[in-house]
Amino acid sequence: MSSSGHGAVDARTGYCAATKSFLSLRGPLPLPPADVPLTFPAFALSLLPSPLPAHPALLDAATGEAVSYPAFLSQVRALVGALRSRVVPLGRGDVAFVLAPARLDVPVLYFALLAVGAVVSPANPALTAGEVSRLVCLSGASFAFAVSSTAGKLPAGLPTTLLDSPHFRSLLHSDHGENQSAPLDAGAVCQSATATVLYSSGTTGRVKAAAVPHRSFIVRAAGLRALHLQGKSRKANERTLIGAPMFHTMGFFFTLNGLAQGITTVVMTEAAARAGLRGMLEAAQRWEVTEIMAAPPVVLGMTKERCRLTSLLRVICGGAPLPRSAAEQFPRRFPQVDLCMGYGATEAGGISLMIDRDECSRIGSSGRISHNVEAKIVDIVTGEPLSIGQKGELWVRGPSIMTGYVGDDEANAASFDSEGWLKTGDLCYIDQDGFLFVVDRLKELIKYKAYQVAPAELELVLQSLPEIVDAAVMPYPHEEAGEIPMALVVRQPGSKVTEAQVMEHVAKQVTPYKKVRKVLFVDSIPRSPAGKILRRQLKDHMQSCIVSRL
Repeated sequence: MSSSGHGAVDARTGYCAATKSFLSLRGPLPLPPADVPLTFPAFALSLLPSPLPAHPALLDAATGEAVSYPAFLSQVRALVGALRSRVVPLGRGDVAFVLAPARLDVPVLYFALLAVGAVVSPANPALTAGEVSRLVCLSGASFAFAVSSTAGKLPAGLPTTLLDSPHFRSLLHSDHGENQSAPLDAGAVCQSATATVLYSSGTTGRVKAAAVPHRSFIVRAAGLRALHLQGKSRKANERTLIGAPMFHTMGFFFTLNGLAQGITTVVMTEAAARAGLRGMLEAAQRWEVTEIMAAPPVVLGMTKERCRLTSLLRVICGGAPLPRSAAEQFPRRFPQVDLCMGYGATEAGGISLMIDRDECSRIGSSGRISHNVEAKIVDIVTGEPLSIGQKGELWVRGPSIMTGYVGDDEANAASFDSEGWLKTGDLCYIDQDGFLFVVDRLKELIKYKAYQVAPAELELVLQSLPEIVDAAVMPYPHEEAGEIPMALVVRQPGSKVTEAQVMEHVAKQVTPYKKVRKVLFVDSIPRSPAGKILRRQLKDHMQSCIVSRL
């Protein structure tokens, strides 16, 4: 046992009996005082060595075009000058909507906007005009940055600058009177000020806009910096390939973080992304990437594709559950690579992560609680805090948490308790070694008689059957039981596996009340780019699959 301001803390699990919460086992993290005005870009610049790294800051995966660290900072300062001189009419607190695919100038734009205290609100460029209009309204954006192919989706009358225009290029190379050695911020932006408005996935309800402060990004980058200094994370001249889109919470943060840590970020630009998984793996091989940030579909694909990734040391995976079969196959396929599972949320930042070979061997887990995160497991019926190994809703608290949902008092009241705990909506437990296990979303639990069945648990069992390509589990109305678990299954081409065989496979591996009691064979399962099953679409998708077979 060790002691802290919270009371005695179990050194193996991080559990504090006095507060009935779990504290991070990562140790104390030196941070700038919370009341000191500081933007994330200014903090990132303070982490970079002098002289600046000789290797590129950014590298285009498709063309090999590189942006050096001096060039990156020069472009950021030039754009900051344009913002401060009001050539671009955005200032402190103004929301800038960004609707663009991954490009080398997008990180420059992010840094410059954050440096002057503007709020960055990136969105998926594949959205429809109607969806874009709703997000612009939700965020309160007063200005937009887009490209020629996406600008037409923006609401009429919203002032817009095109990133692929000569005008924007000129902004990156004019000093506007800005001193190139001046600090990146004016020292007047509080760490508690909103840095970005990110959109929650909306797979189980309406889309919400999460306001995330500068402090959140500072804390997360400082945590990864600490791991680096402890020798737990990275070596010199590493190259990270960001597989997640830059508008996604994971891609957004790790793009910023790579620049703060002084490594080379290989960007899957629009041209590179069109080649899909094969293109990503070829880019990783061509540019001798040492680390890949990837969603579960990428990891699953890596276990099946033929590729020689001799430089690869680490894959960081998050965003959705990874099938156990893929987690077991990965180390056999890539014995030199650590598969580091992580867990986070748009609203909470990084909650847990695996950081070394030993932790990566804990298959099924999402790692240990991250620096400066406090966690609590709460009984979903009584609301009482639970202990080690007990399943309940995960609540988290700490400086990486969002400020709240923009303009949504009802959602904020439902998401936070009176002591500042954020209710994640995830059913989890923390084991005897302090590892977090995510069971499922509470909203998606199937109510079978008096029991609650987690679809994600059954989906992982289904996906372990070699004849199944993909599967999803949803509730099916039942007069006696209320709901029964029904599996939607995509078979391997040529497979003749039957409904009875699928149900038998599951029944052998779960307790009786969790058994799949109905199977429907479908052509595909609707998923987001991060690999999450789109539950809202699943019911409609199921109906269309049934109709197509009539």
